[in-house]
Amino acid sequence: MKCLIKSMLIISIALSGCTKLDTPVYSNIENSNFWSTPDQVAAGIAPAYTQLQGLCIWDYQEMQGVTTDEIIIPTRGNDWYDNGGHQRMYLHTWTANDDMVNGVWSTIFGGIGKCNFILDVVNNLSEKPADVDNINAQLKVLRAYYYLLAIDTYGNVPIVDSYQIDPSSVKNNTRQEVFDFIESELKENVPLLSSTVDLSTYGRATKWMGFAVLAKLYLNAQVYTGTAKWAECAAACDSIILSGKYSLEPGYFDNFKPQNDASKENIFVVPFDNKYIGGNDKERQTLHYNQNPTFGLLAGSMYNGWCTHGDFYYGNYDTASTYSNNGGKIYRSFKDQRTGQFLVGQQYSDLYPYPPDKNVLSHSTTNLLYDDMPLAYQPSFTLISDPSNAGRLVGARQIKYYPEAGANGSQSNDVVLFRLADIILMRAEATMRGAAVGATGTADELVNKVRLRAYNGDASYSWTGANITPANLLAERARELAWEGWRRQDLIRFDVADGTNYFAGARGGTRSPAKPADGGTYTRLFPIPGPQHSSNPNLVQNPGYPAF
Repeated sequence: MKCLIKSMLIISIALSGCTKLDTPVYSNIENSNFWSTPDQVAAGIAPAYTQLQGLCIWDYQEMQGVTTDEIIIPTRGNDWYDNGGHQRMYLHTWTANDDMVNGVWSTIFGGIGKCNFILDVVNNLSEKPADVDNINAQLKVLRAYYYLLAIDTYGNVPIVDSYQIDPSSVKNNTRQEVFDFIESELKENVPLLSSTVDLSTYGRATKWMGFAVLAKLYLNAQVYTGTAKWAECAAACDSIILSGKYSLEPGYFDNFKPQNDASKENIFVVPFDNKYIGGNDKERQTLHYNQNPTFGLLAGSMYNGWCTHGDFYYGNYDTASTYSNNGGKIYRSFKDQRTGQFLVGQQYSDLYPYPPDKNVLSHSTTNLLYDDMPLAYQPSFTLISDPSNAGRLVGARQIKYYPEAGANGSQSNDVVLFRLADIILMRAEATMRGAAVGATGTADELVNKVRLRAYNGDASYSWTGANITPANLLAERARELAWEGWRRQDLIRFDVADGTNYFAGARGGTRSPAKPADGGTYTRLFPIPGPQHSSNPNLVQNPGYPAF
């Protein structure tokens, strides 16, 4: 369970203002009297981790998904217009003054600032903690992860590696300089991290999390710097795969269910808990207002917003199924487990099964209704803004993070940032692009590990070497990693993000509804936010956007 993370959060909350009269005022504990026990150390570094909560649910995930073919947030009547911000993300017409563009920058650099502050505190103690090297390594690797998000999203960002630096004095560093900084920090500090994988390191930076960040950095090196590093990416992936610390879960959805902390596949997660650590609102984002009975959710708690268009769903997913009849009701089991992460068609009041790929009700008389019409999700649609009731039902809905019965949002599902299946597919891609085959196997052998799990061990769906093409591998990543925050990065790396090029099933640029091709590749970076330039006039705008 998440007892360690819960205790970290509770202690850190206590430190911020517990003023019970018969106890010490913890908010006034001097640093010299702190950092002396494992619990105090855990609480002291917790803010650097809890900052991640703001990067895995709303704005950052929208910037990574709605800007692609993976997610769309249509305007549904009067709902989800929000001053046009969601439409601008989808249409690639965002500006430097969009709240989301500035908010994500602030959240990323807020995490960097917290890492710098805690590093400053710890390293200026008169008596340092016994495990100060591990503390420093955790914070520097976590800071490198924040910088990976920054270089990927904004490109030419300032390097701030000390709490003593005045943030209003810094200038943009080049993407190459930021890349070199991240690489150096990781190579220096990953060896100092714990290699233990158990509850004591759950939700924390370990050696394997560090290798995952390094692998992602190298996977996209050609985008970031113009120089590919496929061999380096392969080596970082191999370090994780060959460690024996992780294995693919037999059930795809066990990585994402409400109590997913037992997953042997997840490498690094952001912990959430319905009672202790709120904020995971993924079920709220996507489900219709009237679908509460299906998952035993509290009435009136769903937002009916985020969804997936039929181009992405039908273009990538295998909808082949087997059917059974029981008492006049027809049940469906998908051949590919992963297809069950989407809700399409008529919805029913019967409780949905877990896992959602097997024995799913597909015909019954217990139809859910919305305003006297069938509550049926229609994946394919042509209007980004539709005031009709039918417009409130468009789009396939996502239940990968399986809805938690009895919750009113704030699910207990921990959000996955890195897991083994992604590492395996990254290694396969590195091999396809020129890295040498290693002890982990050929590209098709690697992909087949993922596909065998998806198809419940049925080897007839396995690939041969001829199947290892960019289009096929990108589609496999779509099936395996949908809504996990990697689609924008993938489309850019495969050069199909803007509408100039595209694969079938990967309409990253021109797409339905009404998304034209971009005016240039400059949209592969977001603009430096206007409010950040107002705070620091030294910052220079990214190419393609109006200069400050």
